[in-house]
Amino acid sequence: MLFQPIKPMLASMQKTFDLRNPDYFYELKADGWRCLLHKQGRKIEVFTRHGNRITERFPEFQAAADAIKVNEAIIDCEGVCYRDGRTIFDDFNYRGRLTDPAKIAVASEQMPATLIAFDVLYSIGTDHIKNDLISRKQILQEIIEPSDVITSTLFVDEIGDWLLEWTKQNHWEGIVAKHKRSQYFLDTRSSEWVKIKNFRTIDAVILGYRLKPNFGLIVGLHFPTISYKPVATVEFGFKPEEKEAFLGVAKQIHTFRDRNGVQWVEPLLCCEIQYLERTENHNLRITSFKRFLPNKNPEDCKWVS
Repeated sequence: MLFQPIKPMLASMQKTFDLRNPDYFYELKADGWRCLLHKQGRKIEVFTRHGNRITERFPEFQAAADAIKVNEAIIDCEGVCYRDGRTIFDDFNYRGRLTDPAKIAVASEQMPATLIAFDVLYSIGTDHIKNDLISRKQILQEIIEPSDVITSTLFVDEIGDWLLEWTKQNHWEGIVAKHKRSQYFLDTRSSEWVKIKNFRTIDAVILGYRLKPNFGLIVGLHFPTISYKPVATVEFGFKPEEKEAFLGVAKQIHTFRDRNGVQWVEPLLCCEIQYLERTENHNLRITSFKRFLPNKNPEDCKWVS
């Protein structure tokens, strides 16, 4: 496995879960890119969950060689950039897409990245994927000396409700519940690892819609410096009758259809949507439709920090 792309084990997602189950660990869920760190001696390579090699884009990760106290290892991590005490997806996403060496050097100083380690697949000639999570966590603690470049994730036993509440108060993405006896199954979405995310809702004005490749509402919000700014295309959560009713009303307020197939409408209709996070460009990530708001004034659909 060493220095070969690996498809990691993935968590399933649930909105509710027993957060006091003694059979589970509860981890902080950081918001960045899933990364697999490979080490042999002084050599470090980092791959994304899709198998893309990104080592040169994060020169600071070379320092992880000193923080990992064994000669060989494969460590499962989340690559993140911190800002104001929380992980910012946009910052790491920006870093991960840079290819110009000069820009990479500047970015590594201005927004340094960290690897948050939460599992170990291999170390010093031994494959750990058939070990249970308890023993893998113990190995991870033994082989990593925490540093600015790599550190082990925070996890708790039984008090998952406390940890989830902490993430809400501190604007983190959520937590992951992991069965203590779970083995590591490559390229598998496991029911023994469960994501519990902190979704939020907001009232938005409908600016348009598309029918292909999937039906989606283009929704917008008012910001202090711009009105009716598109912030998301919402594709999920619609009942067939809600979609049909909307299309019947929308044809009466059509304005124009653009070359991308979006039918824009007069901004007269509002809806409530659920989202996971707002990006630095004020776009909403991982959205779903909740309900139409026939009595909502579109002027009141404002972003609230």
